[in-house]
Amino acid sequence: MNQLGKRYRCEKCGTEVLCTKAGEGVAYCCDQEMTPQEPRPLPSSD
Repeated sequence: MNQLGKRYRCEKCGTEVLCTKAGEGVAYCCDQEMTPQEPRPLPSSD
């Protein structure tokens, strides 16, 4: 299932997509399932 606001990345070609509508199914690119990306840490405000 695709989650709203999640970014997915193709490990083969590096294409990234942002899910703008949640729903059933899986994002595919280069004949393989795209992997969800982990959130990037925010820089500290020292």
